[in-house]
Amino acid sequence: MNFPIQQGLFKYDITDHYAILGLPLNADSKQIRKRYLMVARCLHPDTCKDKTEQGKKLANKLLSKLVNPAYELLSKEESRREYLLVLFQMGQNLAAELSTITLASDKAQQLFQATQNLDLVYYKLVNSLVTDEYSDLLQVLSKIAQLSELNLVYLMVKQGQQVSAQPKPQIKTPPQQPIKESEKTAPPVSAVDNSIRRAKEYLERRNTSQAIIELREALKIEPNNCTCHGLLGLAYLQEKQPTMAKIHINKAWKVNPNNPVAIKAKEALDKVLKPDTATPSKGTDKSTGGGLFGSLFGKKK
Repeated sequence: MNFPIQQGLFKYDITDHYAILGLPLNADSKQIRKRYLMVARCLHPDTCKDKTEQGKKLANKLLSKLVNPAYELLSKEESRREYLLVLFQMGQNLAAELSTITLASDKAQQLFQATQNLDLVYYKLVNSLVTDEYSDLLQVLSKIAQLSELNLVYLMVKQGQQVSAQPKPQIKTPPQQPIKESEKTAPPVSAVDNSIRRAKEYLERRNTSQAIIELREALKIEPNNCTCHGLLGLAYLQEKQPTMAKIHINKAWKVNPNNPVAIKAKEALDKVLKPDTATPSKGTDKSTGGGLFGSLFGKKK
């Protein structure tokens, strides 16, 4: 993306679209559109207040590389819901590291201390940053970084509170009769495994929309399933949605970088993001029986 942001969610290879637009994590469709129009007006060549050549170039780069992609994802309810799911899953995974996290901004430190009034303080701090987020183009990346750090702390603290508040159920296990050798059966195939199997079949047939539905349902059951995230990333690449693909492929890579699907998905993503390094031969899609998926599942004979 060529923007050196190393704080908040960006530190974990997740583009913080909420921070880019200057929105809290609970923003609805109307708020997202209203904020986007305001930011776009600040950066558009016809209305940008910075009339210098350097300023116009920076404004155009911010608009095309950050703001427009952020709005593209957040304006669609389905992709926004899925993106939020990934964010909250990450917050839950990182909640245990909250005591050791290093925070760069004073506002993030303030939010970290506000566990009793977390939501109230979070919205107040976000609003204090977004009022002039794009007024000085040279400070935009700094503001985005601070907002993303607020989002990261909020997610970690919020998810940590929810986990600690959940009571551990006491389950009384009834005495079991010993099972005869003849009665032993193979363990049943899980619903997630079935969804993965069906998703692979859909992907082989290039029915990516149905595969995405299957994998989304599977992730509701196992949010950290590496294979699901990897396959979902590949499906989004096929649908030409690199932003969503990157989110899920990075998630798969973090869960298990040795997973074959995660490895294949990462390679496919790198080829899309860095086409210069890829040297695909002509007619690859036809010869492999499905492009990305032909090399992953093997060609059926």
